[in-house]
Amino acid sequence: MSSRLARTSALTVAAVCGSALLVMTAVSASGNTAEEPRLHDIQGKTRISPFAGKQVTDVPGVVTAVRGFGKARGFWLQDPKPDDDPATSEGIFVFTGEKTPDVEAGDSIRISGEVAEFYPGGEEAGGQSVTQLTGAEWKAASKKKAKLPKAVGLGADRVPDAYAPEGKGDEGNIESLKLQPRKFALDLYESLEGMRAGLRNAPVTGPSTEFGELWVTADPGENPTPRGGTLYGAYDQHNGARMKVSSLLPREENHFPKADVGDELRGATTGPLDYDNFGGYTVRATAMGELKDNKLKRERTRKQSKDELSVATYNVENLSPESEPAKFERLSEALVKNLASPDIVALEEVQDDSGPQDDGTVAAGKTLKTLTDAIEKAGGPAYESRQIDPEDNADGGQPGGNIRVAFLYNPDRVDFTDRKGGDATTPVKVGDDGGKPKLSANPGRIEPQEEAWKESRKPLAGEFTFKGRQVFVVANHFSSKGGDQPMEGRFQPPVRESEKQRTAQAKLVNSFAKKVEAIDKDAAVIAAGDFNDFPFSPSLDAIREGGVLTSPMDELPADERYGYVFNGNSQVLDHAVTSPGVGPVKYDIVHINAEFHDQASDHDPSVVRMKP
Repeated sequence: MSSRLARTSALTVAAVCGSALLVMTAVSASGNTAEEPRLHDIQGKTRISPFAGKQVTDVPGVVTAVRGFGKARGFWLQDPKPDDDPATSEGIFVFTGEKTPDVEAGDSIRISGEVAEFYPGGEEAGGQSVTQLTGAEWKAASKKKAKLPKAVGLGADRVPDAYAPEGKGDEGNIESLKLQPRKFALDLYESLEGMRAGLRNAPVTGPSTEFGELWVTADPGENPTPRGGTLYGAYDQHNGARMKVSSLLPREENHFPKADVGDELRGATTGPLDYDNFGGYTVRATAMGELKDNKLKRERTRKQSKDELSVATYNVENLSPESEPAKFERLSEALVKNLASPDIVALEEVQDDSGPQDDGTVAAGKTLKTLTDAIEKAGGPAYESRQIDPEDNADGGQPGGNIRVAFLYNPDRVDFTDRKGGDATTPVKVGDDGGKPKLSANPGRIEPQEEAWKESRKPLAGEFTFKGRQVFVVANHFSSKGGDQPMEGRFQPPVRESEKQRTAQAKLVNSFAKKVEAIDKDAAVIAAGDFNDFPFSPSLDAIREGGVLTSPMDELPADERYGYVFNGNSQVLDHAVTSPGVGPVKYDIVHINAEFHDQASDHDPSVVRMKP
């Protein structure tokens, strides 16, 4: 940031994008002299306006769209007479706060106000700023409605393959760099900030959300998945053709399309190009393409054979007795029909019996019984459950919810030998029982007092027997990515600070598996769950270090390795890794949630099968 901007004061305002609350920080300063630039002069050739903190007067433009709801009301203004510099935007957002502006699309006006840079989510969040006019006053420049400037088409031929320039200095800030819209996708979008832009016949790569938004791509050929998504397969595989879409159209009931991955917005989807802290650049649609439902189907995995042990992992997303009954029904039906009633299930995000109420409750017996009863009602086995109650508010997640990992298992297929001693703070030990590994507590937590697990879920180790074969299963839910700099932010490449904790957690799970295998080199160990990280991440490298555990996911075709969709990218967060003693396995990610607008969870479950 320049020294001039560093001396400016900060003003915090609240804004609403769609129905999602944004917190924005305005960086501004008092200017003494009013100037009369055009909008492209105000936007300038970098991400920060050369007029930031200054008053401007009599700036001409045509109103292209109005946001008349929430606490971030205002309108977009565009100069109908652009310059010939592709780096300078011709549009801008005029912020009016909680006051609905008395303008309409097509109004020609002249406007005066102060130029400011607003950081959605706060400047410390690492996102980019939005150049805005604040404290504005305007007057009509013409009584006739003007024709709106033509929307800039975003297509595969226009969006660069390269994502972002490398930033300057120790922080890697790209704000002071001259925009290169023909070279970098983020620069292209910044050069169009506030201008009318859009896509035609846009494939959906991220399903509609409860906040009235979805993700599309300008380039269907960019790392496609077989089911219509866009694969995030490496840190440098950003997929810059992705674009978020929200609506400025009247909020009639069921107006926003309920789209799944693989659907399409036929025709033109256009509106001013904005930026927010929930995914970056966004088309605020004033015209929405018609939804073409391509009827994506939920998958079903095959049933395990009599001599196969099936182990599944499923993040059930803050499940508690306070959850809607329909959620229990959908989860149980998925476990029975889509997952073919696995023998063992590692569950993540099981909340305590009072759910998000922060009342000191830590037990989850009611949560698990409600689920197992629903499974039996759906035609599944009479699962039994095992888990360890955490200390109150010590494991992160939704405040008061006390999420934890837990096991379900089918006692008709699997034996579980309970041993006393397992509690929230006592680490499980691996003993030598005549050449066979034996857990000191079953189930037991792995090193729960280690710093790596601070405010995070502790892994649960369980010792099972299947057809006489001893099998150790570890249920995991590693720490979240909270605090990482955003992919689309102003620091490039972004710093992924949260990786450090997950890598430390992975090393502890690797160490546990190593202790088991040191006693029996042919021991069967399966570590499964929500690792909150990618197959190519340092944490997955750490858990596989030394070949103690390996990823059967690697046997899947590369474009099928995903089970979570974030900001239009299909990616991997959930894993099942196995020891060499497990032998050949069959691995399946069962796509039933992440690609669909109606989800029982935001994660897809996966299943690994082995033979004793």
